[in-house]
Amino acid sequence: MSTPFPFTAVVGQDDLRLALLLNAVSPAVGGVLVRGEKGTAKSTAVRALSALLPEVDVVSGCRFSCDPDSPDPGCPDGPHEPGAFASRPARMVELPVGASEDRLVGALDIERALAEGVKAFEPGLLADAHRGILYVDEVNLLHDHLVDLLLDAAAMGASYVEREGVSVRHAARFLLVGTMNPEEGELRPQLLDRFGLTVEVAASREPDQRVEVVRRRLAYDDDPAGFAARWADEEAAVRARIVAARELLPSVRLGDGALRQIAATCAAFEVDGMRADIVMARTATALAAWAGRTEVLAEDVRQAALLALPHRRRRNPFDAPGLDEDKLDETLEEFGGSDGQDGNGDGDGDGDDDPDPGPGGGPGGQPEPDDAPQGDGDAAARPEAGESGEPQPSGGAGEQSPARAAEPFRTKVLSVPGLGEGAAGRRSRARTEHGRTIGARRPRGALTKLHLAATVQAAAPHQRARGRSGPGLVVRRDDLRQASREGREGNLVLFVVDASGSMAARQRMGAVKGAVLSLLLDAYQRRDKVGLVTFRGSAADVALPPTSSVDAAAVRLESLPTGGRTPLAAGLLKAHEVLRVERLRDPARRALVVVVTDGRATGGPEPVALAGRAARLFAAEGTASVVVDCESGPVRLGLAGQLAGELGGTAVTLDELRADSIAALVKDVQGSRRAA
Repeated sequence: MSTPFPFTAVVGQDDLRLALLLNAVSPAVGGVLVRGEKGTAKSTAVRALSALLPEVDVVSGCRFSCDPDSPDPGCPDGPHEPGAFASRPARMVELPVGASEDRLVGALDIERALAEGVKAFEPGLLADAHRGILYVDEVNLLHDHLVDLLLDAAAMGASYVEREGVSVRHAARFLLVGTMNPEEGELRPQLLDRFGLTVEVAASREPDQRVEVVRRRLAYDDDPAGFAARWADEEAAVRARIVAARELLPSVRLGDGALRQIAATCAAFEVDGMRADIVMARTATALAAWAGRTEVLAEDVRQAALLALPHRRRRNPFDAPGLDEDKLDETLEEFGGSDGQDGNGDGDGDGDDDPDPGPGGGPGGQPEPDDAPQGDGDAAARPEAGESGEPQPSGGAGEQSPARAAEPFRTKVLSVPGLGEGAAGRRSRARTEHGRTIGARRPRGALTKLHLAATVQAAAPHQRARGRSGPGLVVRRDDLRQASREGREGNLVLFVVDASGSMAARQRMGAVKGAVLSLLLDAYQRRDKVGLVTFRGSAADVALPPTSSVDAAAVRLESLPTGGRTPLAAGLLKAHEVLRVERLRDPARRALVVVVTDGRATGGPEPVALAGRAARLFAAEGTASVVVDCESGPVRLGLAGQLAGELGGTAVTLDELRADSIAALVKDVQGSRRAA
C-alpha cells in the first residue's frame, strides 16, 4: 500500500484543511465540496485526511461495519452476537465517476434469488464507506443515476437494493467529500445541498509558498516513507487534537445569541430550507470544540457562515458562489450579543491562541487576514472579464464595446431527431441503461437489469427436462434476459454567430447572448453542452468551447467583442472543426448547429462561394442546422436562405431570434426533418 502524502505537510489551503478537520471532529456537519482549478491539492488533502481519523470498532466478520455497541438490526450479515468486535482504521472509499450502479450499491445473485429465494448479496461501495469517508473526485461529472442513489443514501442513512421483489437494506452513513473543477460543469442543486460545507481553492500567487509546495512534493516523490516519517509528530498532534475535540464536542454550549445570529444570517442571504441553519449550528459547535472551548462565539458563527452558505444562497445561476462579507458582518453585529459570551467574541477563550491545524494555517485553523482575497478570486476576476466600456481597436467605441446579454429565461425543449446511443442526459431519445423498458435481449457481459418476464418465459419450457420437482423455478445462465431500455441523452447545441460591426450586430449579439445563456442553463439542467463560435474581421474564434459550465460561459459571453468584416466561411469551417473534435471526444453526443447571420460574406477571393462549400460539409454529414436571417433594409439579397439550402437546414428572419423563438424554431425544424 502506498504511503499517502501527510495532511499536515499540505502548504496553505487553510479553509480546505479546516473544513475537512471540522468534519473529522463532527461527521454530522455533512461533508465537504471542494471547488477549484486543477493542481491545487484538492485530492491530496482529502486522501490524507483518512490517516488522521480515529480507529473504529466493528463487529467481527461483518461486511457492513456494524458498531458492536449498537449493531444494525437489519444488517444482512446479522443478527450479531454480542462481544465479538475488532478495531480497524477508518476507511476512505473512492467512487469512480464511471462506476456502475451495482458497484455502488451492491448486487444480488439473481439466479439464486429466483431459483432458491436466497438473498445472496455482494456489498458495494456504500457498504464499504459506512462509518468512513466516501470520496468522489470530479463529482460534477457523476452520472445522474448514481447521483440519485447517493441522494437517497445520504437522506436515509441506508442503502436499498431492490430487484424484482427481492430487497436488501443495510446502513450507509458516511462522510461525503467531493472535489470538482467548475470549468467542467456545475453540480445538480439537490446533490449540492447535501454537502455540509463548501470551499473554493486556488493556487497561491506567492512565489515563496509555491517554492515550498514544489520542494515538499519533490521530497515526497523521492522517498514517500521517509517524508511521511518527518511529519509523523505533526500528524500525531493533529490526530490527538481531533480526539480531544470529539470528546469536548458534547459539552459545547450553543447559546440563544449564537442561534439568533445563525438564523438571521440564513434569512439575510435568503437560503432555501432549514438545512443551512442546522449545518451552521453544527459547524459553529465543531469550531468551538476544535478551538478547545465550550462556548460558541460570534467568530465561530462567522466562519461557519463562510463555509456553509456560499453554495446555498439564492443567486442568479450565472453568478459565482460566494458571500458578501460586509453584509455578513452587519448581520452578525445587528443580531449579536444577547448572551454576553456569544455577541462579540472578545471574552475569555476567544481562540486567538489556538494552535494551527498544520503548517501555513492561521489561529485555530482559520485563515489569516491576508488569505481573504483568495476566497474572492472569482469575484475579482469577473469585472476584468466583463469590462465593456473599453473600445475595441477596429471601430468606434459606441459600436465596439461588448453588447449586454438580453435577460435569459426558460426555453422550450430542444431535441435531435432519431434515437441516439445514450450519452448521459435528459434531452433527446436514446438507448440507455436507465429508462423505460422497451424489450429484452441476451446479456452481453454481466447482467445489470433483469427482464423478469422474458427470463421466466425462456426458462419455463425446460422445467421438466431439468428435473424440476419443487416449487422453485430452475433457472440457468442461458435463460437470463437483459432489459432493453430507452431514456434520454445529452446533445451539443453549437451557435455560429456573425459578430461583425454595426448597431444591428450589437442588437443581434445582445439577443444571441441571452439565447445562449438561456440554452446553457437548460443544458445544465439536461446534462448536455452548448458552444459558441463567432466570426468577425478576418477570422473566426471559439468564444465558448463546448461546455456545461454556467459560470464559465457567463464570464466569456460578457466580454464577447464585435466589429470588422464578415468571414462567413471561416466561421463555418471553425464550427465544423469544433464538431469534428467533439465527435472524437464523445462520439455518442449528437449536435445541432444554429447559424446567426445575414448570409453576407466579405473578405478574400470568392467569399460567398467559399462559404457555400463550407456549408455543404454539414449537409454531407447530416448535421441538423438552422439559419437565423439577420438581413435588414428595403433591399434583401436572400443570402441567408441560400446558405440554409447549402446546409440542408431552414432559414428564418431576425425577428425570430428571441430565445423562445429559436427553441420553437429548432423544434419545428427537427419535426420537419423527422417527417421527411
